[in-house]
Amino acid sequence: MPEVRITIGGRQFEVACQEGEENYLHAAAKMLDDEAQVLSDQVGRMPEARMLLMAGLLLADKTASIEDRIAEIKAELAEREAELAGLRNVKIEPERIEVPVVPQSVKETLAELAARAEALAAEVEEKAAK
Repeated sequence: MPEVRITIGGRQFEVACQEGEENYLHAAAKMLDDEAQVLSDQVGRMPEARMLLMAGLLLADKTASIEDRIAEIKAELAEREAELAGLRNVKIEPERIEVPVVPQSVKETLAELAARAEALAAEVEEKAAK
């Protein structure tokens, strides 16, 4: 079992850990040391046991608030997933678009106008050719 030297609050400790967990131990020790440093800056020197207790409590408080936030986010995610599941079950009808029918009288009038225009064009061409 490897022995790891860590520093917390300016004090060094020898700690044993499982093989391969040294990096995790150093990371945890750094978090505890950061909290101990905050305490030391605010309060000054204090007994080792009290410093470790207070630093541990500060970390536990941060962890509890993070866990509360995670629970809130999970609940919100569950709500959104339920809404999405509900939307998947809703049958959405496509929008119906109706195209108005052109009345027959309008078609006849347009055909008559087209015939007149063609007749005029033919007349103009005939006069231009003379």
